[in-house]
Amino acid sequence: MSEAERTDIEIGEGEEARRIAVLRRAGTSPDIVWLGGYRSDMAGTKAEALDRWGADNGQGVVRFDYSGHGVSGGDFLDGSISRWLAESSTVIETCTDAPPVLVGSSMGGYLALLTALGRHAAGNPVAGLVLLAPAVDMTERLMWEEFPGAVRAEIMDKGVWVEPSQYDPAGNPITRKLIEDGRNYLIMDRATLQVGCPVHIVHGRDDPDVPLGLSLELVSRLAHDDVMLTVVHDGDHRLSREQDIALLVRVVADMVAGV
Repeated sequence: MSEAERTDIEIGEGEEARRIAVLRRAGTSPDIVWLGGYRSDMAGTKAEALDRWGADNGQGVVRFDYSGHGVSGGDFLDGSISRWLAESSTVIETCTDAPPVLVGSSMGGYLALLTALGRHAAGNPVAGLVLLAPAVDMTERLMWEEFPGAVRAEIMDKGVWVEPSQYDPAGNPITRKLIEDGRNYLIMDRATLQVGCPVHIVHGRDDPDVPLGLSLELVSRLAHDDVMLTVVHDGDHRLSREQDIALLVRVVADMVAGV
């Protein structure tokens, strides 16, 4: 299998400047753009599986690391929804030639949805969305509202709290900047959402990090779009088992074939 082409994109100016690492595999449109989760990177199991599928089928695939993630530049503690959303939008504008299919996992699903909402409002919708356990409104719904008072106080007073993680012994830093900035991107208080493209959501019933109910609520708000929800009855949050990966590839292949 040939290697995807590595590109580095410079984003921002002055203290905001950072280098975003992108791997682009040329192929048939629509390009598939992978948006990873919080503290994940483009070398993860699901991203690699999609790239292999793209190579085998001549499909364009773009994957990248947000700043502070993987091999991109920048400090993770400077991260925010604003920052990572801007990076996602820049990569999409720079590295795709036609409306892409966005495939987002967890936080990446949230960023993909925000991107699609913005592009639809501007009259330039994406071709499709595949969302894996999308962590919609994560900074408020899944973080701030779930934190006890002592944790909230530490975030506000010290600027950061490290959340224990079963995936990383170093834990997940949650910053005051992330929480406060995230309040500018809350969308689940809207009666309806419209992205102007087909949407397929995949969610594990046994997900301990993003409750299935959040995806059910999202489906109810996407009332004007073609939406499908697949529930993996014994699936967890990562959905990285062999059968989960096979399902992801099938869903993406069907989405690409239908646009």
